[in-house]
Parts: sequence; C-alpha cells; structure tokens
Amino acid sequence: MTRQVIVDAARLKFAECGYEGATLRAIAQEAGVDPALIHHFFASKQGLFAAAMADLLKPADLIPEIIEPGLDGLGERLMRMFVTLWEDGGALNPLLAVIRSAVSHEEAAGLLREFVSTEVLGRLGDVIEPAHRELRTALVGSQIIGLVMARYVVKVEPLASAAPEALVTMVSPAIQHYLSGDLSTELPR
Repeated sequence: MTRQVIVDAARLKFAECGYEGATLRAIAQEAGVDPALIHHFFASKQGLFAAAMADLLKPADLIPEIIEPGLDGLGERLMRMFVTLWEDGGALNPLLAVIRSAVSHEEAAGLLREFVSTEVLGRLGDVIEPAHRELRTALVGSQIIGLVMARYVVKVEPLASAAPEALVTMVSPAIQHYLSGDLSTELPR
C-alpha cells in the first residue's frame, strides 16, 4: 500500500515538474511518507522514475491487438493508440512527463529510448518484412516522438490545437509508408 502511494505521488510530481524538477523530498511530502521509504523501496530517483512509468508504459497489453490484423492499416491503428494515450490525462499525463524529461535528462531519455525500442518498435518487427526492419522501426519512432515533442512539449501550432482525429488522419499515411512503403534507399553509415 505505501509503495503504491509513493508511486502515485511520483507520477504526479514527475508530470508536474519533469524528472529534474521532481525532488525525492517533494515526492515523499506528496505521499505523506518519510523520504527514507523511497530509498527503501526504490533505491534511487531513477528507480522510482522507472517504477512510476512502468505501469503506464505497458504496450504488451495494447500492441498485440494492434498488430494482430496485420500490416495493412497498422499505421492508423498505431497512431490512434498513441493519440489516445497522449490525450488521456491532459497536461499532467505521466506519459508526456517521460517525453518532457527525456529532453533534459539522460536517464529519462534512456528510459524512453528503451521503451520505444523494445516495447513498441521491437514488437512491430514481428509484422514488418525483414528488409529494412531496423530503419522502418526507427522512422516510425522518430515520427511518433517528433509529433509528441511538437504538439505537447514545444506546442507548435497548428499541431498543438489540432483535433486528435485530425492527427490520426494526417500522420497515419506517413507511419504506414515507414512500415510497408518502398524504402529502396538505405541511410549511409
């Protein structure tokens, strides 16, 4: 029970302040516990951040139903899932806290990179043809992270105020192209 109270308080503080701004003392105060309990349960701020985001970032529950119908229409299904996740919770959406934090903190960036690479893009690899698989998934990830940054962090208009369904409609074709279109030119190494 106490562990969950701390995790909930951490989500709130990370969403409000980002990784850098959320202090263990402020999180403990929000949870109504001694800061030593945070060290007891999570060892560090990084451990607490990972625990606070872990329950939110569970694509294992969502990705199978999105990829199960196959490659056709996958771009739209994927965008619809992400837009729904981003729109839930408004400005204090903990998923957006991860993105905001990743801009200024390497630990948060590492968590985001691991999540996107393994939990989302790694699972897409099951339906993408082997040719250019890594490039395809990297392009999808760059499109998704770029859109989140432009809409929710930097708040570039008209993206920031666009209707969620409009985003799905406009961005899905690009995602679909990355997933199944002609990528006959590889990036130089």
